[in-house]
Amino acid sequence: MATFDHLGITVDDVLAASAQFAPVLEALGYTRGHVAEDLAYWRKHDEPELLLYPAREQDTGPHEHGRVGWQHLAYAVDSRDDVDRLHDIAIAAGWTAVRAPKEYPRFSERYYAAFVEDANGIRLEFMHDPHDED
Repeated sequence: MATFDHLGITVDDVLAASAQFAPVLEALGYTRGHVAEDLAYWRKHDEPELLLYPAREQDTGPHEHGRVGWQHLAYAVDSRDDVDRLHDIAIAAGWTAVRAPKEYPRFSERYYAAFVEDANGIRLEFMHDPHDED
Protein backbone atom coordinates (compact mmCIF):
# COMPACT_ATOMS: atom_id res chain seq x y z
CA MET A 1 0.00 0.00 0.00
CA ALA A 2 1.30 3.45 -0.89
CA THR A 3 1.43 6.24 1.69
CA PHE A 4 2.10 9.98 1.50
CA ASP A 5 5.73 10.33 2.62
CA HIS A 6 6.93 13.88 1.98
CA LEU A 7 6.17 17.17 0.27
CA GLY A 8 8.92 19.03 -1.59
CA ILE A 9 8.43 22.74 -2.23
CA THR A 10 10.60 24.82 -4.55
CA VAL A 11 11.43 28.31 -3.28
CA ASP A 12 13.58 31.21 -4.49
CA ASP A 13 15.74 31.32 -1.34
CA VAL A 14 15.79 28.32 0.99
CA LEU A 15 17.21 30.24 3.96
CA ALA A 16 14.65 33.08 3.69
CA ALA A 17 11.77 30.65 3.17
CA SER A 18 12.99 28.58 6.10
CA ALA A 19 12.82 31.66 8.32
CA GLN A 20 9.15 32.06 7.37
CA PHE A 21 8.26 28.37 7.62
CA ALA A 22 10.10 27.56 10.87
CA PRO A 23 7.82 29.33 13.40
CA VAL A 24 4.68 27.97 11.74
CA LEU A 25 5.90 24.39 11.40
CA GLU A 26 7.32 24.34 14.91
CA ALA A 27 3.95 25.59 16.24
CA LEU A 28 2.38 22.67 14.35
CA GLY A 29 4.70 20.24 16.14
CA TYR A 30 7.36 19.72 13.47
CA THR A 31 11.05 19.49 14.31
CA ARG A 32 13.59 21.12 12.01
CA GLY A 33 16.07 18.58 10.70
CA HIS A 34 18.40 20.60 8.51
CA VAL A 35 18.71 24.09 7.04
CA ALA A 36 21.21 25.09 4.37
CA GLU A 37 21.16 26.99 1.09
CA ASP A 38 20.31 23.83 -0.84
CA LEU A 39 17.78 22.14 1.45
CA ALA A 40 15.69 22.61 4.58
CA TYR A 41 13.35 20.04 6.09
CA TRP A 42 11.05 19.40 9.03
CA ARG A 43 9.70 16.18 10.46
CA LYS A 44 6.75 15.29 12.65
CA HIS A 45 6.18 11.82 14.03
CA ASP A 46 4.07 9.71 11.63
CA GLU A 47 3.40 12.64 9.28
CA PRO A 48 4.86 13.49 5.88
CA GLU A 49 8.17 15.33 5.93
CA LEU A 50 8.20 18.85 4.49
CA LEU A 51 11.23 19.88 2.39
CA LEU A 52 12.29 23.18 0.81
CA TYR A 53 14.48 23.14 -2.29
CA PRO A 54 16.03 26.03 -4.22
CA ALA A 55 14.61 26.98 -7.61
CA ARG A 56 16.73 25.81 -10.54
CA GLU A 57 16.20 29.11 -12.32
CA GLN A 58 16.22 32.53 -10.68
CA ASP A 59 13.33 34.96 -11.01
CA THR A 60 10.74 32.29 -11.82
CA GLY A 61 8.56 32.99 -8.77
CA PRO A 62 6.56 33.64 -6.86
CA HIS A 63 3.90 31.10 -7.67
CA GLU A 64 0.57 32.68 -8.54
CA HIS A 65 -2.47 31.20 -6.82
CA GLY A 66 -4.95 29.85 -9.33
CA ARG A 67 -2.35 28.88 -11.92
CA VAL A 68 -1.48 25.28 -12.68
CA GLY A 69 0.48 23.77 -9.79
CA TRP A 70 0.36 24.42 -6.09
CA GLN A 71 -3.07 25.30 -4.66
CA HIS A 72 -2.61 25.16 -0.88
CA LEU A 73 -1.77 22.85 2.00
CA ALA A 74 -4.39 22.68 4.76
CA TYR A 75 -3.63 21.81 8.37
CA ALA A 76 -6.58 20.58 10.45
CA VAL A 77 -6.21 21.84 14.02
CA ASP A 78 -8.07 21.17 17.26
CA SER A 79 -9.86 24.48 17.79
CA ARG A 80 -10.74 27.91 16.46
CA ASP A 81 -8.23 29.30 18.95
CA ASP A 82 -5.54 27.20 17.24
CA VAL A 83 -6.54 28.66 13.85
CA ASP A 84 -6.23 32.18 15.29
CA ARG A 85 -2.92 31.39 17.02
CA LEU A 86 -1.32 29.85 13.92
CA HIS A 87 -2.52 32.73 11.77
CA ASP A 88 -0.90 35.20 14.20
CA ILE A 89 2.37 33.19 14.27
CA ALA A 90 2.49 33.13 10.46
CA ILE A 91 1.85 36.88 10.17
CA ALA A 92 4.58 37.58 12.74
CA ALA A 93 6.96 35.40 10.66
CA GLY A 94 6.34 37.49 7.54
CA TRP A 95 3.51 35.57 5.85
CA THR A 96 0.75 37.62 4.20
CA ALA A 97 -2.84 37.19 5.30
CA VAL A 98 -4.88 36.01 2.32
CA ARG A 99 -8.02 35.48 4.37
CA ALA A 100 -8.18 36.29 8.06
CA PRO A 101 -9.76 33.67 10.34
CA LYS A 102 -13.47 33.34 9.66
CA GLU A 103 -16.30 30.85 9.16
CA TYR A 104 -16.82 29.16 5.80
CA PRO A 105 -20.41 27.86 5.83
CA ARG A 106 -20.13 26.85 2.16
CA PHE A 107 -17.76 24.06 3.32
CA SER A 108 -19.71 23.05 6.45
CA GLU A 109 -21.68 24.68 9.25
CA ARG A 110 -18.66 24.68 11.57
CA TYR A 111 -15.76 25.21 9.14
CA TYR A 112 -13.43 27.93 10.45
CA ALA A 113 -10.20 28.76 8.67
CA ALA A 114 -7.45 31.23 7.85
CA PHE A 115 -5.23 31.37 4.76
CA VAL A 116 -1.69 32.78 4.60
CA GLU A 117 0.89 33.03 1.82
CA ASP A 118 4.68 33.29 2.01
CA ALA A 119 7.01 35.33 -0.20
CA ASN A 120 7.15 32.43 -2.71
CA GLY A 121 3.40 32.32 -3.18
CA ILE A 122 3.11 29.15 -1.08
CA ARG A 123 -0.31 29.14 0.57
CA LEU A 124 -1.24 27.41 3.82
CA GLU A 125 -4.63 27.00 5.41
CA PHE A 126 -5.24 26.46 9.11
CA MET A 127 -8.70 24.99 9.57
CA HIS A 128 -10.99 23.61 12.24
CA ASP A 129 -14.05 21.60 11.18
CA PRO A 130 -15.49 19.62 14.08
CA HIS A 131 -17.69 17.18 12.12
CA ASP A 132 -18.56 15.10 15.16
CA GLU A 133 -19.53 17.84 17.62
CA ASP A 134 -23.21 18.36 18.43
